[in-house]
Amino acid sequence: MPDYTPRQVWTWNTASGGQFANINRPIAGATHERELPVGRHPLQLYSLGTPNGVKVTILLEELLALGHTGAEYDAWLIRINEGQQFGSGFVEVNPNSKIPALMDRSGSEPVRVFESGAILMYLSEKFGGAFMPASGAARAEALSWLFWQMGSAPFLGGGFGHFYAYAPEKLEYPINRYAMEVKRQMDVLNRLLAERRYLAGDEYTLADIATWPWYGALAKGQLYGAGEFLSVHEYSHVIRWADEIAQRPAVQRGRKVNRVYGDPATQLHERHDASDFDTRTQDKLAP
Repeated sequence: MPDYTPRQVWTWNTASGGQFANINRPIAGATHERELPVGRHPLQLYSLGTPNGVKVTILLEELLALGHTGAEYDAWLIRINEGQQFGSGFVEVNPNSKIPALMDRSGSEPVRVFESGAILMYLSEKFGGAFMPASGAARAEALSWLFWQMGSAPFLGGGFGHFYAYAPEKLEYPINRYAMEVKRQMDVLNRLLAERRYLAGDEYTLADIATWPWYGALAKGQLYGAGEFLSVHEYSHVIRWADEIAQRPAVQRGRKVNRVYGDPATQLHERHDASDFDTRTQDKLAP
């Protein structure tokens, strides 16, 4: 393969964009007019069951499990592979055109919230600081690991995942570069979880909710088909933590919402009522 020499000035070449070339572009803004649907609940989530989307649906289901009836929500499916995140209505909620995005219509004026970490913090604060220590060292620890996840996951998803699974060519240097970083991150978690039950200590917090969909899935060999490549079996403490969280009923429900791949019984494309888990998963809707 010949060496690549960058041009003096970069230009957009859709031919080199791989499988996402039809939706990736170097500018922001809407590409088409499309209003977003609005359901009957104050909280309207527009998302997809990717790791970042799953963070929010897990938290919403956990809040409902605690008895916070105000956390009832409508979850609308945004098919990012079709460019629905560039519709005018979605761009109004998130100018960055990334899922998840939330509209809170419970007050006198609608409130938009985007970026998964911001949504988790917003919902926690809205419902009395749920899943976050109130103050002191415990809160600082939970916040530190929450923001660790926000800063680390791009290496796992946009870095390793892209070059290992999605790039049009398999290139040794970027795969090795990002594999090394992902394994370092997994080692960080494994050493931590050898000494404590959850990321911030004995308490299940937003840090766990944010981290589990990414690093828990990786530890269980569920991301990119890369479990053997990354020797994820080495991270036994991460696996123990991932398995424990996976047993939580709210996690099991949240993982199904806006999911469009895998077992049809685990796919609830849209969620508008708690009964949807029993009546509207894809296995029940299929002809």
